[in-house]
Amino acid sequence: MDKIRVLIADDHTMVRQGLKQILELEQDIVVIAQASNGEEAVRLSKEYRPDVVLMDINMPGTNGLQAIQQLKQEKNTFKIIVLTIHQDREYLFKTLQMGSEGYVLKDAEPAVLIEAIRSVHRGQSFIQPNMTKELVKEFNRVTLHEKDKCDENSLTAREIEVLELIAEGMINKEIAKTLYISEKTVKNHVSNIFKKLNVSDRTQAAIYAFKHNLKSSI
Repeated sequence: MDKIRVLIADDHTMVRQGLKQILELEQDIVVIAQASNGEEAVRLSKEYRPDVVLMDINMPGTNGLQAIQQLKQEKNTFKIIVLTIHQDREYLFKTLQMGSEGYVLKDAEPAVLIEAIRSVHRGQSFIQPNMTKELVKEFNRVTLHEKDKCDENSLTAREIEVLELIAEGMINKEIAKTLYISEKTVKNHVSNIFKKLNVSDRTQAAIYAFKHNLKSSI
């Protein structure tokens, strides 16, 4: 079985070593390199070509944001998960706009980080569940006042409502109850949303909406 090859970028040696020990308890994950700053993270990423990069934000010299920008500008294929102490919407949105595929807080349970690594490696996106509400707030801000401007090639007002509830973590049954529609109708809406946004999962749908600053176009 091919293992998921991970690079850890964090300026604290103990954090890097602790993460390495935790991750390598999993049979499908191996840590192939460690970086103590953004410049080193960029250099080692190019050298080792990891599947997933765990990127801290606050590092000396070239910080994590600058490193993400450099790596994404060069259209590298590896995925980036931001692993940080910052719970601010500002950092979450900025890193998503820059192209990162995941966002996990350092106080998260190990199982959350492991799930994030596996998810992004499969081509999905991963936002730590308690951070999705911040995504919803911004999504609402840039889209709610534009609902009446949807055209035939974009999401309907109802689909926008369903998308908002998806981003809040609701399952189809809960969405149906909230909107007073059948679960089958919800499934149809979800299918249409995924097709229109060209995404494959619920997290990707919410992230797509934010990354593309969708307003009248959705």
